[in-house]
Amino acid sequence: MTESMIWWSVAIYLVVAIGIAILARQGKMADMSGYFLGDRKMGGFVSAMSYSATTYSAFMMVGLAGLTYKGGVGALGFEIVYFAGVSLVAIFGPRFWAVGKKFGYVTPSEMLGHRYADKKVSMAVAISSCVFLIPYAAVQLAGVGYLLQGATDGAIPFTTGVVLATAVAIFFSYVAGIRSVMWTDSLQAIMMIIASTLVAWLVIQGLGGFHGLFDTLAEKKPESLVVPGPGLFSFVTFLGLTIPWFFFSLSNPQVSQRLFMPSSLHAMRRMLLGFLVFGLIYTLVSVLWGFSALAAFPDLAKADLATATLLGSDLVPPLLGVIVLVGIMAAAISTIDSIMLTLSSMFARDVYANMKDGCDDTKQLWVGKIVIPIIAILAFGFAELQLDLIAVLSVAASSGLVAVVPATIGAFYWKSGTAAGALASVVGTTLIVLIMYASGNSFLGLPAGIWGIVVATVLYVGVSLVSSAPLERAAEFMDASKKY
Repeated sequence: MTESMIWWSVAIYLVVAIGIAILARQGKMADMSGYFLGDRKMGGFVSAMSYSATTYSAFMMVGLAGLTYKGGVGALGFEIVYFAGVSLVAIFGPRFWAVGKKFGYVTPSEMLGHRYADKKVSMAVAISSCVFLIPYAAVQLAGVGYLLQGATDGAIPFTTGVVLATAVAIFFSYVAGIRSVMWTDSLQAIMMIIASTLVAWLVIQGLGGFHGLFDTLAEKKPESLVVPGPGLFSFVTFLGLTIPWFFFSLSNPQVSQRLFMPSSLHAMRRMLLGFLVFGLIYTLVSVLWGFSALAAFPDLAKADLATATLLGSDLVPPLLGVIVLVGIMAAAISTIDSIMLTLSSMFARDVYANMKDGCDDTKQLWVGKIVIPIIAILAFGFAELQLDLIAVLSVAASSGLVAVVPATIGAFYWKSGTAAGALASVVGTTLIVLIMYASGNSFLGLPAGIWGIVVATVLYVGVSLVSSAPLERAAEFMDASKKY
């Protein structure tokens, strides 16, 4: 594919996506619920496609393919563990939806602050989420940069791709808030799944079919087909990567916030089922991409260029290749704008409003809109550092975000969980994970991905046992969570 073909394809995608975003505008969206939750009226199909596009971002076709290229079959096991973790949505999704409808929550951090009757809890969760999600947003921006750079052999510089993704994400966030993001997500998800599956099949046929592909790997890279792989994965490394990923649906607020949005429980069930089907297909396609790149181009300098190199090769017809490329870029943008909206809503609702008593909904929305480009600029600066494997950086963010998991589970199932326990868990785990990554990501031979959930649980349970809680609030919250 040529540089001009890529730019024309990107332009066509932008025209269509911008048109959809504008059409998604409904009403004035003058409050936080309207702008950030779509007035809690999102249907099942749109919710499923948006949930999928937001979750399966540049991490999959760029990050997971790169992880497979470097780590072999262990990467499939890593992603299957995440896939198993989606079962948490079946357990907690209806409860999130029920309490959101009852108490009018806009953000997951607001929910925790109300449940534990302490504004400091919601502030701590919001700040911790910003600390770890801005680098995760940067990972998506970097994915676009690597993709355009690799597919054009450097004709489109890394920074150009990052700037493009940042600008488009800001635009989609502003046009109609979460409505435009979810409708453009739906377009992006359909592009992703159809084009990537078709091209994966064509690439595999070009390599001699499934037998030819795996025969080549068995002959030239046999270690990639044997657990745990060619050296990237050890048992401890695997646990460190998979434990945070298992809790992704609860720990990442841009995902858990979407549990407030479906119009009904029926819509939520359709969202979950649609996501599971999408996720299984996309996981297998991404792993096959990584194996195909390893068979065809075994000596790439950077594993994250695996997908881009395939797309720019003779194995992929240029037209299909550019469709996949635009689809992956769109997937990354869908995650970036979702993160920007979620973090801006958390800052406005849970930090600014709690610092300014009496701040009304209109003022919160105004603050949230101001914060969106600031978050984007911070993510852009981080992306320009071009750090490490995309998949590893994604998990690094999740290692810190697990700080909220024990407090979230306890909110629904442990009446004696306290604000002090939740606060200690979130703040303590955030600091420990940051210190570990700053000092080499290992303590007693174990990475932050393991220590994060252990420390968060011990602090939450331990401090809750020696502190008191307003049991009336806990009982009210837990009763409401069961009424769905």
